Amino acid sequence: MIARRTLLAPLSLLVLSACSAMQYHAGTQPAMVQDGMLVTPAGMTLYTFDKDPADASKSVCNGPCATNWPPLAADKGASASGDWKPITRDDGSMQWSYKGKPVYRWMRDAKPGDHGGDGVNGIWRIARP
Repeated sequence: MIARRTLLAPLSLLVLSACSAMQYHAGTQPAMVQDGMLVTPAGMTLYTFDKDPADASKSVCNGPCATNWPPLAADKGASASGDWKPITRDDGSMQWSYKGKPVYRWMRDAKPGDHGGDGVNGIWRIARP
């Protein structure tokens, strides 16, 4: 009986860790719709950048721009799911795009529901479904 438990415990841990890794990559979307806006799972508003081309394969917001507008990060192993697709940034990190547009947060949004980045410099927009 003890030998059986000794073998089953590591196996069950392996299965659980594989399932939890698959859960994120196998279709879980990185954001949700709330009040007609795309928001992170923590409720932070997401934005698009007018200078990013439609169907962008990468972001044009890098360096200081990405400091003010943090990209919605994707894991290296993330895969496309519905309207969501991971793209590679200039620094090699991954970012989520929605319907071909990379999405970002605004560093001055302090709490869920804030959307102060909408319209900044006439080129930042709330991401909407």
